[in-house]
Amino acid sequence: MTLTTPAGPPAARRRPSGFARMRTDGSLTALILFLPPAVLLFTLFVIWPIFSAVDLSFYKWNGYGDVTNFVGLRNYEILVKNSIFHQSLFNSLKLLLASIFLQIPLALVLALLLYRKTSANTAFRLIFFAPYILAEIATGLIWSFIFDGDYGISAMVANKLGTEPFYILADKQWAFWTIIIVVVWKYFGYHMMIFIAALQAVPSDLVEAAEIDGASSLKTIWYVKLPMIMHAIKLSVLFAITGALQVFDIIIPLTNGGPSNSTHSIVSYLYTFGLARMNVGFGAAVGVVLFALCVGTAFTYKRMAIDKGGQL
Repeated sequence: MTLTTPAGPPAARRRPSGFARMRTDGSLTALILFLPPAVLLFTLFVIWPIFSAVDLSFYKWNGYGDVTNFVGLRNYEILVKNSIFHQSLFNSLKLLLASIFLQIPLALVLALLLYRKTSANTAFRLIFFAPYILAEIATGLIWSFIFDGDYGISAMVANKLGTEPFYILADKQWAFWTIIIVVVWKYFGYHMMIFIAALQAVPSDLVEAAEIDGASSLKTIWYVKLPMIMHAIKLSVLFAITGALQVFDIIIPLTNGGPSNSTHSIVSYLYTFGLARMNVGFGAAVGVVLFALCVGTAFTYKRMAIDKGGQL
């Protein structure tokens, strides 16, 4: 008896390799045409500035002439010992916590109330989303007028109540809380729209099944809707974290870091003590620290909250 080995798959039926598929479907041509310009632009406007900032952080340079005054880690030593920088770090941490524990819950509650498609809900969505459309500088100017103790709306209210005007933006204990209020007001509509889009994608039959089984509205939200939109919540929290570490345009017109440099964020500190004072090397050191904080925080959050709980 003769043993025969089973024949392998016909050559025509063999699955082509990835490179062969790219050649046949035209994606290789697109890759050759579009990848080099993208890599070049990314290198010029992202990679190169990062390495340039790291290099400048080891020099004392005012922005003019050649970069020759090498000071090593001196800029970082000044940064570590600077009490205003410590306050700026603490302020950025407060903004981060406010974004997570005030802004996100507010946006989520409003999204649960407004996600159904009705004309009234559409109008309210537009109202709540409108602050996000405003430019940050315009937002800061508007709220600086509202809180102005001499001519603003707060002065008008104090006058009507017969009380002394309160200069909240000049008070060290309260000035930064106004920044937190403005940041929450400015950005909660953005997160609300993310949640609304996610809630509208929740299958209605799951909600109906929970209601038929006797689940209350709160239990339906907790056990059905929130788990189904957890990917959107995680993404929104990531945006809130990275955004809180980069707040700048609102602070400058609102308080300009005052009073007594008590309301600086890391970015406004960089601008005030680096660029505005022509100390570019020191500003580059602050920028490097800010970049490390943003990247480290984002990757840590992704590893702990996203990768372990499922991909976005």
